[in-house]
Amino acid sequence: MSLPYAHEETAVAEARGVFDGRMPTAPGDLRVEARGIAPVPEDARYGSPRRLFTVWFAPNLTMTGVFTGTVGAALGLDFGTALLAVVLGTLLGAVPTAYLGTWGSQTGAGQLPLARLAFGRGVVLPGALQWLSSIAWDALIGLFGGDALAQLFGWPFWLGVLVMLAAQGALGVIGYEAIHRLQTVMTFALAAALAALALKLAHGTQPATTATVHGADRAGAFVLTCTIALSLALSWSPYASDFSRYLPRTASRPRMFWCTLLGVAVSFVAVQALGLWGAAQFTDQTARGVDRLLGGGALGAFGLLAVALAALCSNAMNDYSGSLALQTVGVRLPRPVAAALAAVLGFPLVLWMHAADTTARFQNVLLFVGYWIPAFVAVVIVDWVARGRARGGRPVDLAAEQAQPWWPALTAFVAGFGVAVPFMSTSLYVGPVARALHGADLAYPVAFVAALLVYAPLRTRR
Repeated sequence: MSLPYAHEETAVAEARGVFDGRMPTAPGDLRVEARGIAPVPEDARYGSPRRLFTVWFAPNLTMTGVFTGTVGAALGLDFGTALLAVVLGTLLGAVPTAYLGTWGSQTGAGQLPLARLAFGRGVVLPGALQWLSSIAWDALIGLFGGDALAQLFGWPFWLGVLVMLAAQGALGVIGYEAIHRLQTVMTFALAAALAALALKLAHGTQPATTATVHGADRAGAFVLTCTIALSLALSWSPYASDFSRYLPRTASRPRMFWCTLLGVAVSFVAVQALGLWGAAQFTDQTARGVDRLLGGGALGAFGLLAVALAALCSNAMNDYSGSLALQTVGVRLPRPVAAALAAVLGFPLVLWMHAADTTARFQNVLLFVGYWIPAFVAVVIVDWVARGRARGGRPVDLAAEQAQPWWPALTAFVAGFGVAVPFMSTSLYVGPVARALHGADLAYPVAFVAALLVYAPLRTRR
């Protein structure tokens, strides 16, 4: 039974009020951003593509990246081979993120809201997965940031995590401009901390120069290391245009692409190389390794503070994008409230990860939160390219674009994930293909190709 017309008008107005709202007006405008998934009008855009380098550089200088870099050494690879795997995987994951990020200036819309064009009503599934992933990333990164605060101030672990999540939630609530400004400042501060850590490692630690695995086992370890590096860089793809949606349409798309690519790739390679070099120092998966390596005292305190600030930078972005994903699903929460909710829900997950085998739980969550992303990326890119050809070079006008039926995109999305299951390799589950390939995890490229092959014919026929 349909509502009377007046009630329908009221419902539409209420939805618009939740998804619309106040926008920042210029760099440095730190008032709370109420704008949700509604596209940013062209006359409200501002900023330069160079902002994208810092917004994608600073949040990756976290201990999550450092400890991920230790995986190659733990799998028995020598430094040179593991570093090659890290560089290759990072670039493969950073290219889609950089490409998707260029859509923000063309549309004024965030990444999950844009996915409604390809998925239609089916966007609920990737939207829910993205929201849950943002909470999982809060835990993956907040684990180290909270531990660093606890070590720095002598607090119990839970209090350090609580303070960390409260601070990041506040930044997520303020929104787009606060995050951009913080990342600009933190790029220099965190780069200095990274340099200090690298100097200490160079003078007191030697990386593994010989591999302890050989033949097929070595190849499997190389592929798994590459996949884990890829998962880190690709994990930003569903966030990409969230942080470029206020850029003017006239912003150079090539500059946007390269600033994003360099920000993601340089930072991730740097922190993972650091973890690979000092794998023996970081095996306990806590901030104590940083304090010990820097010799304690003022330098050690600076290192711990940098770990906490890096976690703050990254998780503020998780909460911000999580708020847009929750609205995309259809939940009519104001964006600031939705951002705060993501931070709150991350707290019990951090405590769970810290309660037992942190290393195993960390690696499993890291892989599982990203297995859905390659199929998502394949679907939205095919749809975007098809729409570009239909427009014939004309500018994007979201008001004139129609969403596709839900079933082609959702079919390809589910098929991509399903086909990739036998290729997955985690401590919880090793697929038969991954087992036959000596632990090599090819799930990411397999999911992307499978979704592409399923969706492209369906989309082009329409």
